[in-house]
Amino acid sequence: MKRSFYFFMLFVSVGACIALDLAEGFWLSLDRKTGEIDGGWEFYISGEKLFGKMLSSPTVRPDAIAIKCRKSYRDFPIDGAVNTMNIAGTPWIFGLVNEKPGIWTNGHVIDPRNGSIYQCKITFHAADGKKFPEDMLEMRGEILPGIGGSQFFRKSTRAEVSGLFKG
Repeated sequence: MKRSFYFFMLFVSVGACIALDLAEGFWLSLDRKTGEIDGGWEFYISGEKLFGKMLSSPTVRPDAIAIKCRKSYRDFPIDGAVNTMNIAGTPWIFGLVNEKPGIWTNGHVIDPRNGSIYQCKITFHAADGKKFPEDMLEMRGEILPGIGGSQFFRKSTRAEVSGLFKG
């Protein structure tokens, strides 16, 4: 009986690990110029697509509204006027489709500071002790194929990403 229970627990644990994609979880976004933390994010899968919502930021007030955004964007995952939504808690990264574990493509990212929208791809990079000293996500945003830039996210915890808000 004990052996069956341990086997069952092992099976459940392995299944839970397999169900999570490498991109899911809590991440800290790093400023492209300074490398300093500029946001706390949660990446999650819903309906087989990957989404990312900002939970906090040291440069944004918790009640800040995305007033520079347009009223609507095609395929935006939440109903309502986007330019009236809070920056925190809104999925600004949305609609990415899984290509293979840790690689998501064909999505979009909106910069809530100015309303710009970009095509988006996210790639997980495992810590290698060299180029990636810790687990990282690379989000590539492009206005046209080959024209854009990357932002990096460092693996984190819920507690760490929740406490970054500007006072």
